[in-house]
Amino acid sequence: MTPGRFAFPGLLALILLLGGCVLLPTESSERSSRSADNGDSRVEAALREALRVGTDRTVAQTNRVDGYLADEAIRIALPQELQSASGRLRQLGLGRQVDELEVAMNRAAEQAAAEARAIFVNAISDMRPRDVQAVFTGGPDAATRYLRGQSESELRERYRPIVASRLNAVNGYDYYRQLTQAWNRLPLVQPLQTDLDAYVTEQALDGLFTVLAREEERIREDPVARTTQLLRDVFGG
Repeated sequence: MTPGRFAFPGLLALILLLGGCVLLPTESSERSSRSADNGDSRVEAALREALRVGTDRTVAQTNRVDGYLADEAIRIALPQELQSASGRLRQLGLGRQVDELEVAMNRAAEQAAAEARAIFVNAISDMRPRDVQAVFTGGPDAATRYLRGQSESELRERYRPIVASRLNAVNGYDYYRQLTQAWNRLPLVQPLQTDLDAYVTEQALDGLFTVLAREEERIREDPVARTTQLLRDVFGG
């Protein structure tokens, strides 16, 4: 036999061998891609779960009696101008009104906090993959900052009428009127003029996101706060 009779089978074997080698990296890349996709999906699911848990806890803590009033970190104090006048007002026998107004403001915030639940759910549902990645890697309060940016305007609109209704129900406006009228009758004083609805609404929102940031930090840092297996797997890693 001549050497030429073996050339074609030998070439065919080489092509098949090389073809197999070319296919192997492609298959490996596909497996890596699938693995990465699964990992990304798991991170996204964990992040959404963390937001759901954190927002549920936040609403539960704030939307209850003394949720604001008994929490020094978010308790709504009197407006600054009224704080400055409170000592003199107490001397005028209006100490009870000063105290009751502060309670009324906090009760209004506690009542309004219930509105946050549905708004947070919508904001979490609307997250895109790039939002998820930014929140997951963006620092200890990245989720809180994201949710505040997405929901604060709507929360403000929903909060304000509830705050006004609650202030009216617990005589907050009456207490404020008594205090301002007594103060404004004094000689040589700067009149008290506060938009009480706007003040309480803004303070209530600040308190809400303060608690949410606290809950986010717990989930990121404290294993005990990771109440589902998914949270333990992803954030624990």
